[in-house]
Amino acid sequence: MPDIPISPLGAVHPRRRGLAITLFFLVIAIGAIYVIDHLFVDLRAVQESSALPFVLLGVALMIALGFEFVNGFHDTANAVATVIYTNSLEPHLAVVWSGMWNFLGVLVSSGAVAFGILQLLPVELILQVGSSAGFAMVFALLIAAIIWNLGTWYLGLPSSSSHTLVGSIIGVGIMNQWIRGPSGTSGVDWAQAAGVGKALLFSPIVGFVLSAVLLLVLKFVVRKPSLYQQPEPNKPPPFWIRALLIGTCTGVSFAHGSNDGQKGMGLIMLILIGVVPTAYALNKAVTPSETEAFVAAARAASITLVHYMPAAPSIAPPADPRAEVEAYVRTHRLQPATLPALRALTDTVADQVSLSGSMAQVPQTIVDNVRNNMYVASEAIRLMEKAKTPAFSAADAATLDDFRKQMDHATKFIPTWVKVAVAIALGLGTMVGWKRIVVTVGEKIGKQHLTYGQGASAEAVAMLTIGMADVYGLPVSTTHVLASGVAGTMAANGSGLQWSTVRNLVLAWVLTLPASIALSAALYWIFRQVF
Repeated sequence: MPDIPISPLGAVHPRRRGLAITLFFLVIAIGAIYVIDHLFVDLRAVQESSALPFVLLGVALMIALGFEFVNGFHDTANAVATVIYTNSLEPHLAVVWSGMWNFLGVLVSSGAVAFGILQLLPVELILQVGSSAGFAMVFALLIAAIIWNLGTWYLGLPSSSSHTLVGSIIGVGIMNQWIRGPSGTSGVDWAQAAGVGKALLFSPIVGFVLSAVLLLVLKFVVRKPSLYQQPEPNKPPPFWIRALLIGTCTGVSFAHGSNDGQKGMGLIMLILIGVVPTAYALNKAVTPSETEAFVAAARAASITLVHYMPAAPSIAPPADPRAEVEAYVRTHRLQPATLPALRALTDTVADQVSLSGSMAQVPQTIVDNVRNNMYVASEAIRLMEKAKTPAFSAADAATLDDFRKQMDHATKFIPTWVKVAVAIALGLGTMVGWKRIVVTVGEKIGKQHLTYGQGASAEAVAMLTIGMADVYGLPVSTTHVLASGVAGTMAANGSGLQWSTVRNLVLAWVLTLPASIALSAALYWIFRQVF
């Protein structure tokens, strides 16, 4: 099977190509200025006796953005693979176009995926992310993910950054429990891990089956032979096919930004909260009127919890409510003292916020404590809702859920500058590493070259699958969904599969989890000794 040359010049005039590259880097520069300006504004009010926290912050942010940069090698490159391979867009224009829609996807993302992944981490590491163990955790899981992603990219394998990050988080959790022992610490939230694992496991199967079905339907409905031809070297397809492929590329890019971009955002927020909690522990964009609503929701939740507390007078108020509630979050075992402790913690949060007048006015000396109180209370209510224990009435469940959402709004937020920084890192990564992945997707999955119809089918399914996962707050792999979709179209088309490539893809998929677990666990142990 002769290779189709992928020219970095294509059919685009050098002046237009230069304009696209200039525009790309101009946007990058403007974004970088925006990020730096807002970061300095946020840090201006932070009072630290030494420069060490700021040095650690800078190093951690560079590593986190490095993870997103490498993510661009893998996942964003998949979004532009079909338009580049089919010569529908010149590579540099494709990268700029994809980067723009990734940026928009990142901006409109809810953050549900980001914080859903972070729920895999041990609760005490999240609460004490600014401690030595917290820094060890952040550096270990990020560096492990980067090492594995770079290795698979070098081999041209479309490995999953999502899969890698989940494995890294699990490795940290397992090693944390092994170091600290079963008492007083936790490992991985396996129930949450099972939900994430199902999304990562079934999304490639969905991609394979639906892409195959869509191609067969397309062949039945659209009887245009030109749609099912292989690309000609350095020759763009007819206009309507180009429009179709650019449209699906746009959809995948937008969906990728709204889902995959969140992983880096969640980690950056974890870093910011740990290093400079006075600036980022609470969402200062919460208005005074929203703060009043928050306090009212807390008071209502406190009254609601009384109805489900044990009536035994022998149960004294807990001396440390947060520790009691944290034990429930860690073990998922409801004790007689759990609900009284949750009510006491709820009252404490309401008092702390009410006395301050607004989230932005919470004193710097207690802001980290207030955030941790909210985080633990929110997690406890979430777990009770999931377990349906206690059996809250519909009205009471709605009251508690409203309070939980109010706390999440105050603690699980992502500033716009963080989204912009992640979008920049993704775009730069795509600019550097697109070619290896494009060749793999276009030529090395099937025994025949990728046709226009196959590319459109695989990307349309990837766009819809990733978009639906984002709605439900589930992480999925753009790489796995698209690569399996291409394989599905090859099977449906009777093109055959290159089993050596499929074997390598499956091997990378199977090995990613244990390899990233082992890497992050080892690095976490090493960094614990260093810090």
